[in-house]
Amino acid sequence: MNGLEAALDEARSLSAAIDERPPAARVAICPPATLISRLATILAGGGVEIGGQDCHAERSGAFTGDVSAEMLLDAGATLVILGHSERRSNYLETDAAVAAKARAALRAGLEPIICIGETLDERRAGQAVATVTRQLHGSLPAALAGRDYAVAYEPIWAIGSGLTPTLGEIDEVHGAIRDVLARLFGPNGAAAPILYGGSVKPDNAADILARQDVNGALVGGASLKADDFLGVIRAA
Repeated sequence: MNGLEAALDEARSLSAAIDERPPAARVAICPPATLISRLATILAGGGVEIGGQDCHAERSGAFTGDVSAEMLLDAGATLVILGHSERRSNYLETDAAVAAKARAALRAGLEPIICIGETLDERRAGQAVATVTRQLHGSLPAALAGRDYAVAYEPIWAIGSGLTPTLGEIDEVHGAIRDVLARLFGPNGAAAPILYGGSVKPDNAADILARQDVNGALVGGASLKADDFLGVIRAA
C-alpha cells in the first residue's frame, strides 16, 4: 500500500533508463490498483510490464472492495502477485484460496506470480523446506500446466527486516522448489522462473541472482525509488 500519483514520476524515470539501456531481465511494476491504469498508459510500448498485487477468485459479484483478475486485465495489467505473505498472514489466506486465485488469473489471461515462504519459527525449527513444499502442493493448481507463471520464495522473516538468508539457505529452498515444480509440471516446471523476495537491494542483488535456481527477484522497498530498483535490475 505504497504509491500516489507522484510515484508515477519514479516509474517514468525507470522506464526511460530501461529504454535507453535494455536489461537482460524482464521488468514489471506491481503498483496499487489505483495506479494500474495510469501506469499502463504512461509505460505503453516501453520495456516495463504492469501487474496487480492481488485478485479475487470470482469474475464479479458482491465482494465490495475486491478486484477481480478481469478488472486487472481491463486496467492494463498482464501479471498478478498472489499469496504474498502479508495476504496469508494478515488476511488468513489459505493455500486453497491462493490456488483459486491462480485459476482466476489464468482464466483472465494474467500471468500469476505465486508466493510462498516460511516464518522465522519455521526456519529455526528446520521446517523451511517442508513448509514451502506444503505450500507449493496446496497453492499451485493443475491448471498451471503448460502456462506461464512464476513462483516467488519470500522468507517471511526477511521481508522489510534487512535480514536475508545465507546463499546456502537460498540454494537449499530454491532447489527444493525446483524439484517440486519439475515433479508437478514436468519440463514446464523445470523451466518456470523461481524468484527470490526478501530484503533484495542493489548491494546484495548480484550475489543472490547468481545462484543456480534464482531466476529473478520480487523486490519490495527497493522498488519504490527508480535508482534503487534500477540497481537491482542491472544486477540481473
